[in-house]
Amino acid sequence: MLKWTPNDTGRARLGLAISRKCAKQAVVRQRIKRVIRESFRQRRLAFPAVDIVVMCRPDAARLDKRRLREALERQWQSIG
Repeated sequence: MLKWTPNDTGRARLGLAISRKCAKQAVVRQRIKRVIRESFRQRRLAFPAVDIVVMCRPDAARLDKRRLREALERQWQSIG
């Protein structure tokens, strides 16, 4: 799940909310965070000046890296 709001810093910023409800194991939570950060880093310049918060849903822990990236790409398109 993705929420965003405009900011006045002139660049896009990312916040992550990946709780134990999303994935019990820290290794899985960290993998999800790495995929999200890398996907954001690759698209950062395409975003307007917004603050983006990505909140993990429990089904994200069952996705492999490729499917997680694809889901993120669909979410990123809603921003810009």
